Amino acid sequence: MAEAFSLKDQLFNLEKTRYLAGLFSAADPAFDAAGFERAVMARLLDLELKERINWLAAQLSAHVPGGLAQVAPVIMAALPPPLDPSLRDDDFGDFIFAPIGEWVTALTEEEADLPLALDLLEAITQQFSMEYAIRPLLKRWPEPVLARVTKWAAHDSYHVRRLASEGTRPRLPWGLAVNLPLAAPLPILDRLHGDPTRFVTRSVANHLNDIAKKDPQLVIDRLTDWQGQGIQAQKELDWITSHALRGLVKAGDPRALRLLGYDPDLALTARLQLPASVRIGDKLALGADLQGAQGARVLVDYALTFQRAGGKTSTKVFKWKTGSLGADGLSLQKSHPLKAQASTFTLLPGAHQVTLMVNGVPRAEGEVELLA
Repeated sequence: MAEAFSLKDQLFNLEKTRYLAGLFSAADPAFDAAGFERAVMARLLDLELKERINWLAAQLSAHVPGGLAQVAPVIMAALPPPLDPSLRDDDFGDFIFAPIGEWVTALTEEEADLPLALDLLEAITQQFSMEYAIRPLLKRWPEPVLARVTKWAAHDSYHVRRLASEGTRPRLPWGLAVNLPLAAPLPILDRLHGDPTRFVTRSVANHLNDIAKKDPQLVIDRLTDWQGQGIQAQKELDWITSHALRGLVKAGDPRALRLLGYDPDLALTARLQLPASVRIGDKLALGADLQGAQGARVLVDYALTFQRAGGKTSTKVFKWKTGSLGADGLSLQKSHPLKAQASTFTLLPGAHQVTLMVNGVPRAEGEVELLA
């Protein structure tokens, strides 16, 4: 049997440790590359991913002693040339630079250290995003950090521009909560929504999706304003809008649906076709037939209500189709896999409800029996 893939072992291992040691050895003749490698590898493989980042940061601090002002020239000299500025997306860089950001953050003890710390994060983020490293600084000194981040929104490097959005997100996964007012970074997003790189605009959309969980109207108002400004190409702005509103659309928010051009009050008839039963491990065959005004735009989802242990249930919404009704309406077919060993939960035998959603509104429902 093949060994299970290990992300932590791919990202932080002997080869990567040796690479990092080589960079610092070249930058500082006093750096003990062999000693650093021995110290890191003594524990590295026993640690989880986040722990490996912290462990590497601690060893960097031990092998390049001193305060921020003393180590900053060594860090800058150790960094390779910035990532390719001609790319437009998915250039995340090398995770091995993440510990350097944690080290910088740990050494930033006073507000007087901030300008230098932010200079360093600006440089390091062009090797690997510093979205996690900047958040403790943003939480401790929100005004001066936000002032610098606002300037980054006009930076030549799209990696730095992306950090301006990603580092200030209210709900960054696995990131420290910064507790900024939701509207505080909006001037940054106002500029970045017109960015030419998808790497940046995806972050803007994710940032808005975070805000929408607490203040949907704030997001809808901002997106409406952007639609009238003409700063971004319409196709890209439509993508930003759709991606930013995805959580609200799943929740059936009528304001979000209308902004995307889907009328929740659309008059139509809908029929859902389901088998009486299906075995766990097979595929659930779904069919839908919609009838309404020709040309009407429709966003079709379906919701499955799963049985859970103890008699509980949970519902999950799945995407199906976006399109327009034709002269004969719209007929859809879908196969939904019912994995016996799902990674998130275990399917249980019993009656499961299926709900057909059109433009965020339940239009038809049925029941299917899951068999063991």
